[in-house]
Amino acid sequence: MTVLAATGLLDAPGAVVSGSSLLGGQTPTQLVGASARTLRAVHGGRIGFVFQDPGTSLNPLLTLERQITESLEAHRNQTRRRARGRALELLTAVGLPEAERRLDSYPHQLSGGQRQRVMIAIALACDPELLIADEPTTALDVTTQAQIIELVQDLQRDFGTAVVWISHDLGVIGQVADDVTVLRSGVAVEQAPVLDVFDRPQHDYTRVLLAARPLVGGDGPPPADPGAPVLLQVDGLDVRFDVSGPTGRSTVHAVQDLTFHIRRGSTLGLVGESGSGKSTVAAALTGLVTPHAGSVALDGVDVLAVRGSDEKKLRRRISLVFQDPFSSLNSRLRVGAAIGEPLAVHELVDGRDGRRARVAELLDLVGLTAEFASRYPHELSGGQRQRVSIARALATEPDLLILDESTASLDVSVQSKVLDLLTGLQRDLGLTYLFIGHDLAVLQRMSHDVLVMRDGAAVEYRPAAELFAEPQQPYTRDLLAAVPPARPRASA
Repeated sequence: MTVLAATGLLDAPGAVVSGSSLLGGQTPTQLVGASARTLRAVHGGRIGFVFQDPGTSLNPLLTLERQITESLEAHRNQTRRRARGRALELLTAVGLPEAERRLDSYPHQLSGGQRQRVMIAIALACDPELLIADEPTTALDVTTQAQIIELVQDLQRDFGTAVVWISHDLGVIGQVADDVTVLRSGVAVEQAPVLDVFDRPQHDYTRVLLAARPLVGGDGPPPADPGAPVLLQVDGLDVRFDVSGPTGRSTVHAVQDLTFHIRRGSTLGLVGESGSGKSTVAAALTGLVTPHAGSVALDGVDVLAVRGSDEKKLRRRISLVFQDPFSSLNSRLRVGAAIGEPLAVHELVDGRDGRRARVAELLDLVGLTAEFASRYPHELSGGQRQRVSIARALATEPDLLILDESTASLDVSVQSKVLDLLTGLQRDLGLTYLFIGHDLAVLQRMSHDVLVMRDGAAVEYRPAAELFAEPQQPYTRDLLAAVPPARPRASA
């Protein structure tokens, strides 16, 4: 919000912006109160933007070439041919493989990391004086995140571009920033060089943020019972998708011969890069996709073989909490209706009064009061929405809770509270978790065992304490090496 206001992207009368925001350089420009014509010249020309989600920022109907050349034609009056050459230079500079061929590709044909590289290329098309990167690595795995950070730093060094990097990940801030401004409720509570913020924080809120960071090498979860019975047994799971592309039809082998188990009351962490097959595993376990081969047994019952009413009873014992509570909750349903829906579908309570009482119990279980039942999702914070998502998942009284990147979009203090909530629920209710994520520090905090995936296959599968202390596979070591350090380097 602060950066949107400072760059003239908040429109009246919906927003009233006062104060001063001066873009320096050879032609100093006052952005607050500037005319639409001035802002059109500045945005894309002198200021480049890289937003969090390239999936929504890129136009799905335009090729990569067209999306890059638009600003060149608008701000630099370049011919189509010359702009295409510049687009190729930019895609090469940001490290996109097969850059010339990719000029004619569409966003859906790229991975998340590749789409973010394209966003950076678009932002740099007109050699901006200022690059604003708004949570550009939040949805990326650690290795892709490290590559994007290195890319921006290289481009900053080569082109002399100033960067404003917005993030809730203090580890990333420690890697990219020279100076840090800490905001709380729209107020700057601390402004200092990055090493001072990490080593000598002055404000209580800054100290809370630093203390809430999960760090690789930190504590793991409370110990689980090693003699507990196996709840989930997966053997030889194999998932394939038939896809169509410019060269015809092909088969994507999303999950390959995957075998693992989870004991009651314990947590298995599933980690890997984007596209490694983690979410496909979750989809296969919950019946959202049909495996090509393999077996999935819950308490010894084959989940993939049951049908009819037996399938409905078995499926309710596995619940799923998605990454983004902003999109996974129906914006038209009040919280009470969202949580009450699975209660009605599975006929778990009698009547409206019974459903209302159970909704209140579930809200209390996740640390929210009964009054939240009357609210809509847009009236809640990100952390509150995720608590509602967890309450909805618990409504069916599941044995297994699948958490698919369920804390990735939360800031560190809220994330820490949600992780504490999940740990407490596991202790009190005996829940079993499959915790899917790309944040290795969070995985270590939550997991008793860890399965590392790459290209749909298992790379390493061991107790968490052993894997983090002495990873056996080079790929696992690469993932750990890509995690931002706990403290910024002195040269940051």
